[in-house]
Amino acid sequence: MQFLRKILDKQKPMFQKGGKLEKFHYLFEAGETFLFVPNEVTPKKGAQIRDAIDLKRLMMTVVIAMIPCLLFGIWNVGHQHYFAIGEEGTLIDKILIGSKQVLPIVLVSYLAGGLVEVVFSTIRRHPINEGFLVTGMLIPLIMPPNIPLWQVAMATIFSIVIAKEVFGGTGMNILNVALTARVFLYFGFPSDISGDVWTYYDEGKEVISGYSGATPLSIGASTVGKSESDNVINLMDQYSSEVGNTNFYSFDNMLIGAIPGSIGETSFIMCMIGAIILIFTGVASWKIILGVFAGALFMGSIFNLIGINEFMNLPPHYHLVMGGLAFGAVFMATDPVSAAQTETGKWIYGFMIGLLTVLIRIFNPAYPEGIMLAVLFMNVFAPLIDFYIVEANKKRRLNRATV
Repeated sequence: MQFLRKILDKQKPMFQKGGKLEKFHYLFEAGETFLFVPNEVTPKKGAQIRDAIDLKRLMMTVVIAMIPCLLFGIWNVGHQHYFAIGEEGTLIDKILIGSKQVLPIVLVSYLAGGLVEVVFSTIRRHPINEGFLVTGMLIPLIMPPNIPLWQVAMATIFSIVIAKEVFGGTGMNILNVALTARVFLYFGFPSDISGDVWTYYDEGKEVISGYSGATPLSIGASTVGKSESDNVINLMDQYSSEVGNTNFYSFDNMLIGAIPGSIGETSFIMCMIGAIILIFTGVASWKIILGVFAGALFMGSIFNLIGINEFMNLPPHYHLVMGGLAFGAVFMATDPVSAAQTETGKWIYGFMIGLLTVLIRIFNPAYPEGIMLAVLFMNVFAPLIDFYIVEANKKRRLNRATV
């Protein structure tokens, strides 16, 4: 490492003010700080906050928290591939197949987003923001394994430019950047990100009889308007029997995540491992995560009482393990920029996300996964929630002062 340090020190003058490559100063600085701790110290005079954390380390903590979801997603892509074609695959076989599909998506996401970051850094003459370390990983994890790579690049560029850079860059966005990428694909290329696109298998390969690659949420949406005998759990059990695995859509299997879905969001357990890392390190708010789950359970319980259609009769706790609610609660809703900032506001913000997610699932069969729209909707209202919480606190304190 000392050898590398000497090389960087030798080249550094060219990138500083007055050097030949001055306009690329922040690009050089990004590479240097990625390899070494920034050469900055707290001033000796004045009151200062001394903390070991900085933006880069905070973002790397989030990336580390997503690794369990990524690794499980790689395995699950391969697992679903072999299950769909009715063949047995070893652990290594499944990992190889999954890596073949997943890693190029991750690479394209980072390359496309990184290019945009470099361009804006050069034009605006500001440091390259480490925020994309997280966004570049989130985008692949919420994609289907069959998504065309050129669409990943387009969605990444669109989301970075429209959802972040036009608002001023990292820390200024009002919408979750990764979810903006998914919205772009959902409305621009719906056939590639909705329907039965959640299982990878080579074209020309014959799938086993009865297999469609349907997700639990798509099965649930199909029960709207059906008879009582066609409730969600009955249909999932029937589907499981047809594909030769009676536990395929059991609650336990959905908890584990060995089902069709987006690359990184099928496993509730992996999401909870990520949640523990983020909460323990103080990066994410446990109030928001718990609020999302409470809101989903509350809305599910209300629908159980109403029971107009069979999807409403689904046991509330099933909503926690179906689709991407857990992933959204842990990694999307807790975005420190677009989420509510006040402590009471975090409870309200999270609760409303969970409530809206279930509401959208039940009443929008065309798009049964509601976490994306719920988070983006509440991103818009988060400042309003904080405003009224702060105003209420002011009034309460003024009333105390006048007593």
